[in-house]
Amino acid sequence: MEWDLNIVIKISYVLYGILGLFLLIQLYYILFVYSKLAAYKVKSYKDSEHQPPVSVIICAYNEEENLKQFLPSVLEQDYPQFEVIVVNDCSQDDTKWVLKEFSAQYPHLRVVDIKENIRLKNSKKFALTLGIKAAKYEHLIMTDADCQPNSNQWLREMAGAYSEGKEIVLGYSPYFRRAGFLNKLIRFETTHTAMSYLSYALKRNAYMGVGRNLSYLKSLFFRGKGFNAHMHIKSGDDDLFVNHNANKTNVNIAIHPDAHVYSVPKDSWRSYYKQKGRHAGASVLYKRQHKRMLARQLLSALLFYIMLIICLSIYPNLWFVGAGMFVFRYICQLFVFVPIYKKLAVKDLIWWLLILDVFYYFYICINGIFNRKKTQKTWK
Repeated sequence: MEWDLNIVIKISYVLYGILGLFLLIQLYYILFVYSKLAAYKVKSYKDSEHQPPVSVIICAYNEEENLKQFLPSVLEQDYPQFEVIVVNDCSQDDTKWVLKEFSAQYPHLRVVDIKENIRLKNSKKFALTLGIKAAKYEHLIMTDADCQPNSNQWLREMAGAYSEGKEIVLGYSPYFRRAGFLNKLIRFETTHTAMSYLSYALKRNAYMGVGRNLSYLKSLFFRGKGFNAHMHIKSGDDDLFVNHNANKTNVNIAIHPDAHVYSVPKDSWRSYYKQKGRHAGASVLYKRQHKRMLARQLLSALLFYIMLIICLSIYPNLWFVGAGMFVFRYICQLFVFVPIYKKLAVKDLIWWLLILDVFYYFYICINGIFNRKKTQKTWK
């Protein structure tokens, strides 16, 4: 009986030891990676002397209503010299006529029309490449048709971030706040993603960007052979391009509130599931070091929760050990996440952190398992 008790005690040590290991891995990311963004002093670049001419590029497929609502906020930016290029990718609604009306009103709007070709299934990368080729200026800024800059100083903030040697500027694009749990999850996931890629950029190890608010040089695009390395998959025009072309010195970030670009969130679980599936498909082509880095972060969090449940189920009398680890992780999260959430304009999500954090890791992992190698048929 005493021998059996010793085995039980030893097993409890092992299980809680494993839980502690996952906690330590999580604390590394929280305290030594994300803290970079927490401690970062947000800079405004709108008064920078470096305000080069820029080309804003938007790809549109059946975006009639979004263009009516959001395109004016891009066209009416307070910036000395810029053009807006909208690539109309075989739209079947009245996108063409909406753009024609805007062109008559705004001379700096240029439209590139892609004609339907039965033998060629266009992708966003193809449309974006045509827009980049048509651009007159070296500095490119990307966004989407369903996006709205937070202010008319957006271009000044993004272009002003180009200091000497910088070829990529990573912006931030939150989603509009709506009612419901799905909206909270979408905004939490977007914040978590931004927290990660912005923190690593500050650590001089940028691995991705988001095409709703992203800038890079036209010369970098052609020097890196555009999207050739990943043209065979539909997604990745933003994150894979940054992943393959960023280095330790050529990336800057622009996250002043005037540089934020808000986007329309998905309004159903089905559409959100498909969207995350497309993103998961691109991650398989990240650099090996970045795949390992992100896998450790994701799996350590997921396994921390799973092991916590196992430990509390098998050894309920030791609940205070598992609970202590959980509370300690949560306190560390609050210490680091609160200043980040303020910077990223999602302070309301702090109150939902406990619920969203658990749901996020299980949902993202399940989605990734089922969609990681699924063939992508559309870019929307």
